[in-house]
Amino acid sequence: MRRRRTMKHTGRAGVSWDGPLGHRATIGRAAVSWTAPRVSSALFALLLALTVLAPTPSLADDTVDVIVQQIPGTSTNVAALIEDLGGSVTGELRIIDGYAAELPASAIDRLSADPAIASVTPDGTVELTGWHFAADDQESLASVADKVTNADQFWNNGYTGAGVDIALIDSGVSPVDGLTLPNKVVNGPDLSFESQDPDLRYLDSFGHGTHLAGIMAGQSDSTPAKISTKEAKRHFLGIAPDARIVNVKVATRNGATDVSQVIAAIDWVVQHRDDNGMNIRVINLSFGTDSTQSYYLDPLAFAVEQAWNRGIVVVVAAGNDGNSSALRNPASDPFVIAVGAAAVNGSERTNDDSIPKFSSCGTNQRHVDVVAPGRSIVSLLAPGSAASVDHPEAIIDGKYLVGSGTSQAAAVVSGAAALIIDQRPGITPDQVKALLMTTASKIRGESSNCQGAGLISLGDAVHASTPSKDQSVQYKPSQGTGSLEASRGSFNLSH
Repeated sequence: MRRRRTMKHTGRAGVSWDGPLGHRATIGRAAVSWTAPRVSSALFALLLALTVLAPTPSLADDTVDVIVQQIPGTSTNVAALIEDLGGSVTGELRIIDGYAAELPASAIDRLSADPAIASVTPDGTVELTGWHFAADDQESLASVADKVTNADQFWNNGYTGAGVDIALIDSGVSPVDGLTLPNKVVNGPDLSFESQDPDLRYLDSFGHGTHLAGIMAGQSDSTPAKISTKEAKRHFLGIAPDARIVNVKVATRNGATDVSQVIAAIDWVVQHRDDNGMNIRVINLSFGTDSTQSYYLDPLAFAVEQAWNRGIVVVVAAGNDGNSSALRNPASDPFVIAVGAAAVNGSERTNDDSIPKFSSCGTNQRHVDVVAPGRSIVSLLAPGSAASVDHPEAIIDGKYLVGSGTSQAAAVVSGAAALIIDQRPGITPDQVKALLMTTASKIRGESSNCQGAGLISLGDAVHASTPSKDQSVQYKPSQGTGSLEASRGSFNLSH
């Protein structure tokens, strides 16, 4: 049931846009010297269509990029072992007891045979071809916040996400109106291949990150200090307009990144969540792979669980592979909030809502937890980005872009989590997830797998009691001892 109330709001959050919090994270591209031919690390997809690229074959003496995982509890100096075999460590991945390294191809078997090594994984390549665009069917954030999710009921009661930081691990964020207020965006590390280019560092050459940042926490420069329902109709406002975006860039213009950089990004967020006045309480992840191993073994699942266990809500897009598809990794991990997309038609009625055909649903064993608006969402455009160049038909007024996907739905839920945390600062990730699920509204005629608990209803959540703690004790925690090769699924060297 959706309600509407009118009250007041709190002040704005703050750090500045310009200048990174930390110029390099656990892995810094500046420290890496690539050799040719280079076998790229496994590239994740931002939950869109994928085109597999043929990798360059490795000769015995070639240097390849690998992820080396150490068996927990062993005392071997793995970095020294890598160097003894003619390789070099390019970064430490503490969150999975691992290292990113460059290693002679001829040394991989010898390193793998060491009793302290859990796995040595060479990586393969995938590339995005695009996401869903259409300008003829539009869902404004005003209607998403006001009529559909009732985020405005948090605003009217004084909760706008102030003081809550959302780590956006994505393709970067561009400084466009809606994201340029002095206290709106702070740059974490740029872990992408574009970090060496001063004209691209931290910025969004793909268009995905800027679009999601606007959904989560956008706020136009002209917005008055007091945020309420009526302001959503006059100004651009995201779901949590006073939350702050921590921009952790991992993807480039083709929307691709690699597994080591994603894990390094999560590691950086966990290690620096409270630095310099930061309060990172939410991570938004809008990518995934079709991992061939259980989340219980998966290193990426292990990484997101470490963030969850340290008090950070992890929101993951379910995938855009169709209703009959399983959830992608790491949405398949039952600890996180797996988000599917809903088509809501801009109204308060739920009887005309539906699940789009592109939204992955999952299985009886693991399906989406909730759904949120994810079809034809109007948000901010990154000028000159691949999305804007390739899809001019989806541009509105030269500064907005219409995009669809479970990425957009996940961004709505990340903003919702920030509102809940603003209202209840001591709430745990388990409690945030339970609150969203117990107050969601079922969509008539859609399967439980496709909608989970239903469409999030913040109008109900704002008045609901906080659920009990430790909801996730029923799940078996990930050990992370599987391989990144299996974590990558079909996206590997032999594809």
